[in-house]
Amino acid sequence: MNYQQNFERWLGDSRLCAEGVAELQAIQADEKAKEYRFGGELEFGTAGMRGLIGYGMNMMNIYTVMRATQGLSEFIKTLGEEAVNRGVVISFDTRRKSKEFAKAAASVLAQNGIKAYLFDAVHPVPMLSYAVRYLNTIAGVMITASHNPKEYNGYKVYGEDGAQMSPEDTAVVVEYIEKITDYLSVKGDETSPLIVPVPAEVDTTYIEELSKLTLSKQAVEKCGKNLKLVYTPVHGSGYVPVTAILKKLGINATVVEEQAQPDTEFSTVKVPNPEYKETLAMGIDLANKINADVVFGTDPDADRLGVAVKDDKGEFTALSGNQVGILLLDYIITRLQEDNALPQNAAVVKSFVTTGMAKAICDKAGVTLYETPVGFKFIGEKIKQWEKDFKHTYVFGFEESCGYLRGTHARDKDAVVASMLCAEMVCYYTYIGKSVYQRLQEIYATYGYVLDTNVSTQYSGLNAMKEMNAVVDGLKTVKVQELASIPVIAVRDYSADVRTEMATGKQEALGIPKCNCVYYELEGGSFICVRPSGTEPKLKVYYSVKAVDAAAAESKLTELQAAVANLLASVK
Repeated sequence: MNYQQNFERWLGDSRLCAEGVAELQAIQADEKAKEYRFGGELEFGTAGMRGLIGYGMNMMNIYTVMRATQGLSEFIKTLGEEAVNRGVVISFDTRRKSKEFAKAAASVLAQNGIKAYLFDAVHPVPMLSYAVRYLNTIAGVMITASHNPKEYNGYKVYGEDGAQMSPEDTAVVVEYIEKITDYLSVKGDETSPLIVPVPAEVDTTYIEELSKLTLSKQAVEKCGKNLKLVYTPVHGSGYVPVTAILKKLGINATVVEEQAQPDTEFSTVKVPNPEYKETLAMGIDLANKINADVVFGTDPDADRLGVAVKDDKGEFTALSGNQVGILLLDYIITRLQEDNALPQNAAVVKSFVTTGMAKAICDKAGVTLYETPVGFKFIGEKIKQWEKDFKHTYVFGFEESCGYLRGTHARDKDAVVASMLCAEMVCYYTYIGKSVYQRLQEIYATYGYVLDTNVSTQYSGLNAMKEMNAVVDGLKTVKVQELASIPVIAVRDYSADVRTEMATGKQEALGIPKCNCVYYELEGGSFICVRPSGTEPKLKVYYSVKAVDAAAAESKLTELQAAVANLLASVK
C-alpha cells in the first residue's frame, strides 16, 4: 500500500479523532507532507521511538503510542502472570502531548490486564528508572524526546533493571508491534482499576538515595550556604528534584524564574539542549547580575546537565560534556582516595566516543575503564553484570552528551545526581582554595590538553537513516592512511566488531555490542569517529584532538575537519 492509500485509509476511518481529521484534511494537497507521514512507519529501535508530533504512521501520536504499547503488552504477557502483576511504571516530561501519551499507554496496558503505575505529574528519566527498581515493575515507559526541538516527542522503554530495554528484548517487542497493521484498532481502558498512582515515597526515597552519594560533607557544610549557584530547568522536569536535593544538602541555589515553569514550546530557548551555551544564556545573565559562581541547566527529561563556570578572567564559559565528565571523574576518584574508600576493583564506564582523557585519569588511579557503544543502556548493562559476577565495583559512568551517573539507584543518565555532585564539587574546590576552572587546567597540565567536540550534519526525509548508514558503510571501503598529515594507527569497524592495525593488518575483536560506526585511531592519542545518531536524523563526527595546548588543538582540529569533509564527500 502506497502513501496515498495509507493517507486515504486514515482520513476515511471513522475511528480517527477530530483533531486528526482536521490535521490530515489540512495537508490533502501537500504530497511531500503526506509522503513523509504515510510513506513509512516510525521506527522502534533500541532507544524506543522518537519523531515529529502529528498524525500519520511515521509520526508521534496517540495511535502510534498505543500500537507500541500493545506490542509491549504482548511481550509482557509472554513472561507470565508474575510479570503481568508486577506491571509497568510510566512517566512523562513537559513536552507537547506527553501527559496524553502517558495516559494512553497506561490505558492500553490496563486493557491487557497489566498493572500500570502512572506518575501524576512530570518526572524525569532518572526517577522513572529508579521507580522501576523501587516498585519492582517488569518494565517502564518514559514519554520524552529528551533534548530535541519542541516539535518532537518520543517513547522510551525500560527493562526490569531500570536500564533501557536490551536490544534482544526490544527485537521481540518490535515483532509484536509490526503485527499490528491497523493502527486505529488498539483499545485502551482509561477507567481501569489497574491504573494506579505512583506512591509518594518514590520521590522521597529517591532524594534519600542521592544524598547517600555525597562525597564532601564537610566542604558542603562550610561553603554550601554561601555558594552562589544559578539553576535553570529550561521549562523541564528537573525543577522539583534538582532544587530538592540541593536544599537537602544545604546548598544555596537561585532558579531562573522565567524558565522554571513547564512550557511545551520552550519559548525562551532555540532548543532545550543544555549542551549549548545559548540554552544557558538566561542563567548566565542572571549569574552575572548576582555574581554567581556556577550555572547549571537540565534538559526537559533531566537526564542531561549543562554547566558553565567562571574562567581565569572571571567570565562564564560553558563546559563541554567531556569537560564536565573528566572533572567529575577526577573529583570522584580524588575524594574516594582521600577517604580511603576507593574499591580495589573500581571501574568506570564511558561510551567510545567520549574523551580519551578518561583513560589517563583512570590509569593513574588504578581504576579499570570500560568502553561501550553510545547509549546509556550499555553502561546500565555493565552495572547489572558486575552486580552478578562481582568482577568490578561501579563508581561512575558518563557520555560526552552531558550524561552522567554515580550510584546504582538508576540505570540511565541522571542530571539530578550530577547536579548534586557538581554543586558539592564547587564547594570542595572552594573549600581548598581553588576554582573548578583552575582544577580543569591542572588536569590538562597533568595529562595533556585534549579538545573534544562533535559536528553534526542534518538529514531529512523518509530515507534519512538509510542515507546516513550508507555514508558510514562507504567509509569502510576506503583505506585511510592519514588524516591532516596525522598517521592513522588503527581503524575500528564497530559493525564488524573488529579493530585493524594499519601498519600490520593485524585484526582483533573489539568485544562490545555491534553498531554502525567507523573510528580512526590517530598517532599521538587523538581519534575521529563517524556514526549516525540513534535518536535524530544527524550524522555525527566526533573529534578528540590531543595537543600541547588549546591553540595547537584548535589549529589541528580545523585541518582534521577539512580532511574528514573531503573523505565524506568521496563516499557520498
